[in-house]
This record gives sequence, structure tokens and C-alpha cells, in this order.
Amino acid sequence: MTHRKAVALMILVTLLWSSAGVVTRHLEAARSFEVTFWRSAFNAAALIVALSVLRGRALWVGIAKAPWPVWASSVCWSVMYTAFMVAITLTSVANVLVTMSIGPLLTALLARIVLGHRLLPRTWAAIGVAGIGIAWMFWREAQASAPGQLLGIVVALGVPVSAAINWTLLQRSQHGESAADDDEGMLSAVLIGALISMAVMLPLSLPFQASVHDLSLLALLGVFQLAVPCLLVVHLARVLPGPEISLLGLLEVMFGVTWAWLFAGEQPSAATLSGGALVIAALVVNQALALRAAPVRYST
Repeated sequence: MTHRKAVALMILVTLLWSSAGVVTRHLEAARSFEVTFWRSAFNAAALIVALSVLRGRALWVGIAKAPWPVWASSVCWSVMYTAFMVAITLTSVANVLVTMSIGPLLTALLARIVLGHRLLPRTWAAIGVAGIGIAWMFWREAQASAPGQLLGIVVALGVPVSAAINWTLLQRSQHGESAADDDEGMLSAVLIGALISMAVMLPLSLPFQASVHDLSLLALLGVFQLAVPCLLVVHLARVLPGPEISLLGLLEVMFGVTWAWLFAGEQPSAATLSGGALVIAALVVNQALALRAAPVRYST
């Protein structure tokens, strides 16, 4: 896969990811832990079907024999699934997505320390500019938030921390001699993470209150907002370095805030708009320069 095609697929991934906030705002009765449980449950069901078709009985054999990076990645996925959905029920979509945006900075730091990645100057510059925009949005949103909303921001911090660790694990596994086997293992990690999230949330979700309307929306989230894009991003980790995946993932912030604004009435603050403009500028410049260069395979 060329760099250009990988970038296009990653943009599609962010579009799918960005639907969670606005869809959640249209739920009737399901709240907090139950929302997280059902989304993870539908995600797990979709992944079981997809991976069973792709791998058959080897799926469960592989899970039973999975090495530690697979289980570590599974824990990261479960924290990402759970922290995001719980946070989105505590505070605004913009607050959650802005908090998640520190992911590229954490990922770049870990990739440099753990993997020794040599990042192109344009990527470092883009991360720096995006970081300024993210810091501005985060500071202003935190200043304006009530204590209850700040709790949502704290919970949301679990997403970028886990994501940074996860992308670094994916990159480490994808550049060995057994990259194909590791790819299958990391796909299993996405499924295990969903099962862990579902199991942890189950006792906290009882008694169930979700309506049929809620279940249909949460099923859409589990399949198309989680399962499909998560499977895609594991594959893309073989082409794009972790920091660039995380940087492109910032588009989820812009898309998600826009959907919540247009279709759920959550108008973003001036700080969100101004900081977001810096993020978009960094992404556009970075990817424009990448497209001008010859498509090459990234390496450490």
C-alpha cells in the first residue's frame, strides 16, 4: 500500500470514529456504563464474526497462545473503549476530543524513546503546531468547565495515554520478521480488548435501561464506529508510523466537534475553533508535503 492510499484510509477511519459523540447524544434511556457495555458488546460480536471468517478456528488457538504484546495491547484497547465512552457521558464531545488530541505528542515521545524512530522535520513541526492548538483548547476548556465536566476530562485522559502505548506496541510488532503473524495477533488484541471492556462494564450496567432505539444506535457504533475502523488501523500500522497515525487521528476532533455542533446542538467554544484551526493547518501542510514526495515505505 502506498503512503497516499494509507493516508486516505486513515481519514476514513477518523470519519467513522468521529460519529460516537453525536450518536450518543440521541440515546433515549441508556446512560454511562450501560452505553459503554453495549457498544463494546456489539463491537466484540462484529469482530468475532469478521475474524472467524478470516481465520476460522485459528482465531481462538491464536488467542490462547498469544504472547504478552497481544495481551498488553488488549488492555490498551479496553481502556480506550471504556474511558472514551464513559467520558463522553460526563462532559461535552469537544472536551473529550480535545483531551484525546494530546495523543500525537505522547506517541511521538514513546516512539522516539522505545523504537528510535527518526521523524521527518515536517512531522515534528506539524506535531508542534498541533500541540500549540491542542494546549490552547485544553486550557480554555478546563478553565470554563464545572467540576463534573472536569471529571469527564480526567477520565478522557485514559484514551491518549493508552493509545500512545498501543501504537508503540503495534509499531514494535509490525517491523519484525514475523510481521504477518504479529498483524494477526494485534487483530486478536482488538477483539480481546472489546471483551475485557464488556466484562468490566457488565456489573456496573445493571439493571439495563436501553430502549430498542438505543440498542440500534449502539449496534451501529459497535460495528461501524469501532470494529471496522479498528481493524483498518491495525493494518495501517504496517504502512504509517505511529506518530503519523496519531497525528492524522486528530481529524476525529474536527469531525466529531462539527457533527455534535450541527446535529446535537453542542456549539464549540471560541477556543475550540481557534485551536482547531491550528490543528487543521498542521495536518494540511504536513500531508501536502508528504504527497509531493515519492511514496516510500517508512522504517525505523
